Amino acid sequence: MPKIVDAEARRAEIVEAVCRIVAVDGLERASLREVADEAGLAVGSVRHYFAGSDELLRFSFAAVVDRILGRLRTALPKMLASEPGSDAQRAAVLTLLGEFLPLDEDRAVDACAWMAFKNAARIRPFLAAEADRSHREVAAVVGQVITALVSDDGDGHHSLTVEAERLLATLDGLCMHALLQPAWMTAQMCHDVLDRHVRSLAG
Repeated sequence: MPKIVDAEARRAEIVEAVCRIVAVDGLERASLREVADEAGLAVGSVRHYFAGSDELLRFSFAAVVDRILGRLRTALPKMLASEPGSDAQRAAVLTLLGEFLPLDEDRAVDACAWMAFKNAARIRPFLAAEADRSHREVAAVVGQVITALVSDDGDGHHSLTVEAERLLATLDGLCMHALLQPAWMTAQMCHDVLDRHVRSLAG
C-alpha cells in the first residue's frame, strides 16, 4: 500500500530546506534542484507542490513571516496585560521584541531568511506583496508596544509614529549586526541594547 504523504508537512519540510540554504549560502542558491537536494527529495517531488522557483520562494517568504508573527502574537497578550511602567511590563516587552532577533538557531535562520527575502523584494516583484504584508503586520505589533510604553506628550499620532519607526530601525539594526557580527552582537548585547531603548521609551 503506497504511503500517504501529508501535503502540509511536506511543504513545511521544503520551506525548511529553503531557509537553511538561504541562511548558509543566500537566496540565489535556492533553486528547485538545490532545495530538492537539501530536503532529500527528487526535483519532481518539489515540483508537485510548487510550479516553479517563484512560487516556492513566495510561499517560503510567507511561511517565515507567519512563523515570526506567530511568535510575536504569542508574546503580545502578556505584554498587554502587564501593569504599565512595571518591571513585569518591561520584561514582557523585551521577550516580545526578542522574537524578532537571531537569539537562538531557529530565530537566526528565520531572521536571515526574512531579511534576505525583504531585500530581494526590491528587485523581484513577485515578492513585493509579501514584503508589504510583513512590514505592515510587524509595524502593527510594534505600534502596540509603543502605545503601551509611551505617554502622549501632546504631539499625539506623529510622536507615536516616530517612536514606532525608531524602534523598528533599532530592531532591524540589531538583527543585521547580530547576523553579521555574532561574536560581538551576542544575545546578551542585543538584550542590553533593547533594554536601554525600552527604558528610554518608558522614561
